[in-house]
Amino acid sequence: MARLQEKVLTSNFNFKESPFKIKYRKYLHAAVDILSRLKKYPLAFVGLIVLVVYFLMAVFAPFLCPHDPAESNISIRLKPPIFLGGDWSNPLGTDSIGRDLLSRIIYGSRVSLLIGVITVSISVVVGSSLGAVAGYFHGRFDALLSRLADLLLAFPFLIFTIGAMAFMGPGFWNLIIALSFKSWVEFYRLVRGEMLSEKNKEYVEAAKALGQNDFTIILSEIMPNIFHSILVLATLRLGYLIVAEASLSFLGLGVPPEIPAWGSMIQSGKNHMMNAFWISTLPGMALVVLVLSINLLGEGLRDILDPRLRID
Repeated sequence: MARLQEKVLTSNFNFKESPFKIKYRKYLHAAVDILSRLKKYPLAFVGLIVLVVYFLMAVFAPFLCPHDPAESNISIRLKPPIFLGGDWSNPLGTDSIGRDLLSRIIYGSRVSLLIGVITVSISVVVGSSLGAVAGYFHGRFDALLSRLADLLLAFPFLIFTIGAMAFMGPGFWNLIIALSFKSWVEFYRLVRGEMLSEKNKEYVEAAKALGQNDFTIILSEIMPNIFHSILVLATLRLGYLIVAEASLSFLGLGVPPEIPAWGSMIQSGKNHMMNAFWISTLPGMALVVLVLSINLLGEGLRDILDPRLRID
């Protein structure tokens, strides 16, 4: 890792010196520095490895699955996994209608990660943009958004999302909209608070003295200095949103039934806990491992990026 970091710092690129080159090398160096620091946090590093494995599993699901996740075969229903006397044709067994559990778990990772990443991305963009504008300019716009944020925070997240899904109906994009409708508030409050703290500092005053306009100062001067806080919150919220998606799928308010999802898989096996516990247990374990790895990585990033908690 040290050699890679040295190579990044000493590499001679073929394009001329420009602001783009400077920012490119700055962000690349920051990414390498974070990876090198993660080695001092073994749990966070393990969490990163597990998360990468899940992402690769989701991307290459069609090549990894031994069977079609929607194909059923009643003759092999409730087949046990290999560690309970099954065979390698269905390593993790089958469900109540004979669908291969391993294939459905792999495809279920696609749903969880895709919904989680899209929802977090929307929340970061919307919440950070509104928070930056409200915190920097203040005024009536800030007061209006702050009251709206307080109103949304008064409702428990899951209950609010259940109500939204009951109104819109189950569906992939409806689920993303329902989760995003309240998720942006946390990013709005974070960025607004950071913006209120940063906008009166000397480097902002210097940028104003050099003639930079307000939006250039927000994007080029302030946002890079608070990006680490947004990154940590986004990582932690990703795990929470994946659990929320699984909860809604468990209640039948998530993605359509024909799409494999961990929540609906856990729900389909709840009536077979005494004679085929693996139908619910194995998707539940996959969910727990993914969320735990995300939380471990988020905690490690917080310790790395917060100067008060950094281990040198």
